[in-house]
Amino acid sequence: MPFHALITGQVLPLVLRLADEPPQPEDVKAGWTAFAVFIALGVAVALLGWSLVRQLKKAQAAQDAGVYDEATTGRPAGSPRETPADSTADLPADAPENHPQQPS
Repeated sequence: MPFHALITGQVLPLVLRLADEPPQPEDVKAGWTAFAVFIALGVAVALLGWSLVRQLKKAQAAQDAGVYDEATTGRPAGSPRETPADSTADLPADAPENHPQQPS
């Protein structure tokens, strides 16, 4: 007799008889404890987000102050952060717009 036939024919009915009855719909209700846990998780996510924003601001201020070296940032220590508008300010007037780093 194949293994799956043994399981479905003899073992499964025994397991189903031993299984508890599922609760009735009127016995299942949401409680205040679950609601409090849900609210606490929402507050925890908000606090983690607030802390993340603070840490990112501190890291950006340290990078702008030149705390990190060129190997980690890709630019010399103490150089200010470039914005897209500033990146083309020191290019010659005849430099192509789409390739600002290539010499003309």
